[in-house]
This record gives sequence, structure tokens and C-alpha cells, in this order.
Amino acid sequence: MGRYAAHFFCAILLPMAAMDAIYFEYDKDKNLLTCQGEWDITHLTAIQKQLASITFPDKASITVNGAAITKLDSAGAWALLEWQARQTKQGSKVTFTEVAAPHQELLDIVSGELKDETALPTVVPLTWSQKVGKMTMMQLNELNLYLAFIGQLTFEFLRIIGNPRHFRPSSYASVIYQNGYLAIPIITLLSFMIGVVITYQMGLQLKNYGANIFIVDLLGLAILREFGPLLTAIMVAGRTGSAFTAHLGMMKLNQEIDALDTMGITPGELLLLPRIIGLLIALPLITIWADIMGVIGGMVMSSNMLGITWYDFLHRFPKVIPVRSLLVGLGKTPIFALLIASIGCFQGMQVKEGAASLGANTTRSVVLSIFFIIVADAIFSVIFSKMHL
Repeated sequence: MGRYAAHFFCAILLPMAAMDAIYFEYDKDKNLLTCQGEWDITHLTAIQKQLASITFPDKASITVNGAAITKLDSAGAWALLEWQARQTKQGSKVTFTEVAAPHQELLDIVSGELKDETALPTVVPLTWSQKVGKMTMMQLNELNLYLAFIGQLTFEFLRIIGNPRHFRPSSYASVIYQNGYLAIPIITLLSFMIGVVITYQMGLQLKNYGANIFIVDLLGLAILREFGPLLTAIMVAGRTGSAFTAHLGMMKLNQEIDALDTMGITPGELLLLPRIIGLLIALPLITIWADIMGVIGGMVMSSNMLGITWYDFLHRFPKVIPVRSLLVGLGKTPIFALLIASIGCFQGMQVKEGAASLGANTTRSVVLSIFFIIVADAIFSVIFSKMHL
């Protein structure tokens, strides 16, 4: 109980005592301010309140007597000088007398620091052209880092090929399993529903002209050439690219990547290349599965809405859809896989200190992957059109 009573006394009674103490007396007739007691940071609040409670005359000559000040620190000196500055602005003249030498020296030091105080520089907002230029430079700098990252991975790949002992089959198999096999359920549902939607939307128009059977042509070309590879890549970018960034970013925050360097194992050999090559193998395979499920979804919808039997659908499909369409769609998937894996790994390795950076880079990884997938698909469309494929 004695210890708690002491704490209560220090926390409650001492501040109350400080508030009751008198730190100066003001003689209005002589314009004399007599300071006394301890002018330090402990009593700063009480001193400021007492100074604010007295109205001093404007354009007067006020004398400050500091002989009775028993203790003065920088906080007390600042309070006294700040009061002097306010009186000076009102046209009064403040003079200090009988101040002890150490106290006067401290007042001179604090007064010099206040005079040397410079205002914070004003921030001039950038114009729209400057903002564009700044953003462009930031993007070019990130592109430079990305190209350096790709070059480092290429070097690691050539080193592993020349040294097969560094090849880690279990790491590659794990990536294919995690990002290929485990992605099949969501890819199955998505592709099936896309087949249903495409058939429904186009089937309504064909039905008006009595051209129901041509849904096989439209569905096959749309799924095999565009929707199958593109939507699978977008789904994998959201599922796998973000996982790559989050996993590598967390390892970097926990300094696990630094530990690998200490053990003589490069991150490219153990973490980066298995993810890139594993996804390069897995994405074409799950794209083939997505094509199959998209066609099945369209077949189910054609049977229910357009009256096209499964036999008629499958009988016409190989006649009107060449194998070239399947190969054209699958030919895009390695590029999509490289984009997803490289961007995801790059953003993961760029994570700085803090969870905010991890979240921002994960979001950036998904956005950039989807953006470049669509850009690459547009470029492929132009190239294949020029090649008459």
C-alpha cells in the first residue's frame, strides 16, 4: 500500500502543488514582473497559465526581475522569451534585471536559437507535365530493375543447365502441383460458365436467323483461340502471381532470403526459377483443360436452348474448328506464364520493410500481370491476323 500511495502522491499531488505555486508577482504601478521559484519543464504548464491570466499594458516598459529564480532550464527560458516576444509585438519594451549569470547565459542561448529558427520551406505543387514526367521516370526506373532481374534469372538458368546437380526436381514438381493441379477446380467452374455465357449470348442472335448450328463454329473459335487461354491466364495471375509475391515478400521481410545467401544458395536457384519454369509447364496444361470445359459448357447450353444434340455438336466440331485454332491459343500460354511468374517474383523481391509494402506489391503484381497479359494477347491477335492464322 505504501508504494501505491507514493505513486498517487507523485502523479496527483505534485502536479496540484505545482499549479498552486506562484512563479511571479506583477506590480502594475511600477510595471515590474518579479520572477521566483523553479522555471523548468516540470512547472511549464503552470507558468504558461499564470502568464496568460494577467493582462499586461500595451506599449509600456516592463522590467523583469529574475533574482528570485532558483532554477531555470531551457523550457522555462523558452516560456519567458516567448512571453517577451508577445509583449514586443504589442509595442512594449521588456528589460531583464538581476538575472543570475548562469540563467542569463541560458537565456542568451535560447534567444539565439529562436532567432536562428527558419521557416519550413513551402512545397510547390507539381504541374501536370511535371507529374507525368515524374511518373514516367519512376516507370522507366522500374522497367530497368525488371530487365536487370530477368538478366540475373537468365544467368542463373544457364548456370544450372551447365551444372545439373543444382537442378531441384522436387521444387519444380511442387510448383506444378500447387499452381496447376490445385487450380483445376476453379478453372473448371470458370471455363464451364464462360462456355455457357458465350453460347447463351451468341445463341440468342443466331436463333433469330435460324442459324443455330453455327454456334459450334463461333464457340469453338472463341474458346480455343481467345477466351480459354486469356481467362485462364487472368485467373492464374490473380491466384498464383499474388501468391508468388506474398510468399517471396514475406521471406524477404523475415530475412530468409538473406539466410539463403549466407548458406551459399542463390534465391534464383531455389525460389525463382522453380516458380517460373513450373508455371511455364503448368499453364498450357490447365489451358487445355479450360478449353475442354468451355466447350462442354457450350455443348450443354446448345442442347438445352438451341436444340443441338451432343452428337451433332461433336460431329460438326472437328470439321469446322481446325487444330490450328487450338495451337494458336496454346502458343500464347508460355508467354502468359513467363509474364505472370516473372512479374510476381520480381514484385516479391522488391518488397521493402513493413507489411504495407507487402500488400502494395501484391496488388501491383496482380494488376501488372493482367495488364501485360491483355497487351500481349492484343499483340498476338495483330500478328496472327497478319500471318492469316
